[in-house]
Amino acid sequence: GKKLIKGICGQVDGSVLPGYTGLEAGQAGFGDVLAWFSNLVLTPSITLIKKSNHLTEQEKNSLIADLQASLLVHLSEEASILSDKENIPLALDWINGRRSPDVDETLQGALLGLNMGTEAAHIFKSLVEALCFGSKKIIDRFEEEGLRIDEIIAIGGVANKSSLVMQTMADVLQRTIKIAASTQTPALGAAMYATVASKIYDFMDEAISAMGPGFKDVYQPNRDKRKRYEQIYLRYLKLAKTAEGYSTIDKELTLKFIDEN
Repeated sequence: GKKLIKGICGQVDGSVLPGYTGLEAGQAGFGDVLAWFSNLVLTPSITLIKKSNHLTEQEKNSLIADLQASLLVHLSEEASILSDKENIPLALDWINGRRSPDVDETLQGALLGLNMGTEAAHIFKSLVEALCFGSKKIIDRFEEEGLRIDEIIAIGGVANKSSLVMQTMADVLQRTIKIAASTQTPALGAAMYATVASKIYDFMDEAISAMGPGFKDVYQPNRDKRKRYEQIYLRYLKLAKTAEGYSTIDKELTLKFIDEN
């Protein structure tokens, strides 16, 4: 009806399909957060490689390209074999602030539970889990506001490249996730609109039926993971609340400093 959903990015009648209300919500960073961590790990090595006197320029460029192409795959493989009994840090995914629900670009990410045994794969897995918790928080908001989520479809680079992320998402949400077969889904959607606008098809549902490529993968939730992720999610929410409180104090101190100076 006319109910507005609190804390999301947009809600517009007819913005996606005629006769339907489009609701927009999203995280301020998802794939970008994993790319940030990759750069964090790689940058010192790349700097040293560039300074090396033992390699030719071609060898340096080739080695750097190999590292950049393989690091996330390697971290995903290492993270996927970590035992649930290992000490995985708890992360907060607000590396680029928070977009939904309840936008606040001043918020920052966090890591809790580091020790001398923490390796890059542990932190990578904690970031993956945090991103999935951030998605769960958005879905929770929709449901708290009275909407029912019937189906989840994933598109884009991460969905097509990382089975670790998609399986973790299915386990955290405890929902089936379908991966669109098209790797250029927004462009395909635009083409569907064009066929209706040019009268090749009369309605969008006809264009979708004729042009839709279906799904390439389906991730089913592991029911054995449910209790574990419910417990970690509660810790995630507590860490988020603490971080919000810290951010509020930081803002107040900053404003006080500005006023006094």
